[in-house]
Amino acid sequence: MSEQKNVLILGASYAGLSSAHYFLRHVLPVLPDSKSYKVTLVNPSSHFFSRPAAPRAVATMKLMPPEKLFWDIAAGFKQYSADQFTFLEGTAVEMDPATKSVKIVLANKETTTVVYHALIIATGTRPVSPMLGMQTTHNVAKEAQAAFNAALPTAKSIVIAGGGPAGVETAGELGEELNGVAGMFTAKMTNPKVTITVVTAEKKLLPMLRPALALQAEKYLNKMGVNVVYNTRVESVTPNGAGELDTSTNSLDKVTQKATITLSDGKTLDADLYIPATGVKPNTSFLPSNLLTDRGYIEMDKTTLRVTAAGPLVYAIGDVGSYTRGGIMDIYDAVPVLLTNIKRDLLNPEGGAKGQDRPYKPNLKETHLVPVGRSKGVGAVFGWKLPSQMVWMIKGRDYFASMTPDLVGGNKWSKESKWAMDA
Repeated sequence: MSEQKNVLILGASYAGLSSAHYFLRHVLPVLPDSKSYKVTLVNPSSHFFSRPAAPRAVATMKLMPPEKLFWDIAAGFKQYSADQFTFLEGTAVEMDPATKSVKIVLANKETTTVVYHALIIATGTRPVSPMLGMQTTHNVAKEAQAAFNAALPTAKSIVIAGGGPAGVETAGELGEELNGVAGMFTAKMTNPKVTITVVTAEKKLLPMLRPALALQAEKYLNKMGVNVVYNTRVESVTPNGAGELDTSTNSLDKVTQKATITLSDGKTLDADLYIPATGVKPNTSFLPSNLLTDRGYIEMDKTTLRVTAAGPLVYAIGDVGSYTRGGIMDIYDAVPVLLTNIKRDLLNPEGGAKGQDRPYKPNLKETHLVPVGRSKGVGAVFGWKLPSQMVWMIKGRDYFASMTPDLVGGNKWSKESKWAMDA
């Protein structure tokens, strides 16, 4: 009997789930010794979090309930045999390229070490606010959203730090839920029930979109009682950690804590609720420092998606990698590239494969969709501006939540990319 070859995938968000299904459906069947391979998928949570839909859940879980946001990962892989696939609920805490192994702390606190034949790192990034993305488990995100929802009826002031998509979308959802929308001939709501303020260090909202679209987003926000403060940083928040998960105790009390926000111009804002939406951090603390950039992302070949310094058959995909500007569309572009190159490497372990590696080519054209409230939005695709109604139709209706079953269950990758079939 041949030795088992473990294809270890760390992370089960968009990049990890896609890589696992694509490998099982389109790579494993063509390997000469396919029965010796097994995919092991590791994720800190038992459930996938449809992160783009978080802003609506923050405003009201009635419109975006947990059953639309969180999906059981193991259930999506029941179609594969136990000989082909294993799911481990746990967190990677140490990778050793010399022994080709990763130490995992499981959900029950036990520790196990998984030896890999090939490794795909898809651990992604984490936001500051536990409501807007996965920090530990899906239960933390769900409970944070529920606590925030419960605090909204008595809130009179909300401050959101960050003018990127997460900040703008969250402000729009909260604005429409709490204040409604001003009439057609009213440019700015003058007496909102709840004062909502977005603070950004930039000179405009939504850095990835052109100024005209950013200005249109602000106009939509103004009609919902949202004010934007530009060219201003949040210097400090009192009490410290307001709006965040208390990692020392895993308490969510600070998510709904009243706060005083000190700005870079010396002014202060008092908030009944505070949401930090100022970017993300890569989940790479388990990796050797020589594999990381100075910002903590994975240093890698930006064309083939191999992590060369980690040795053969090690790859990275998704927001954790240094090759990408981030985002789901970019992940979907990268999946066929990564899996084509893995297939070539596994079919030709001694090198000398026919043809060439499939290259990753980043889409650097203006491509971003940002719903603002429940019927408006701004965006562009490949440099083409989209009408507000189109942004709503594509993303704003449910923030892609309806597409989640196909991703978790693998139907998103039912067909192999043509390049891979011709390679």
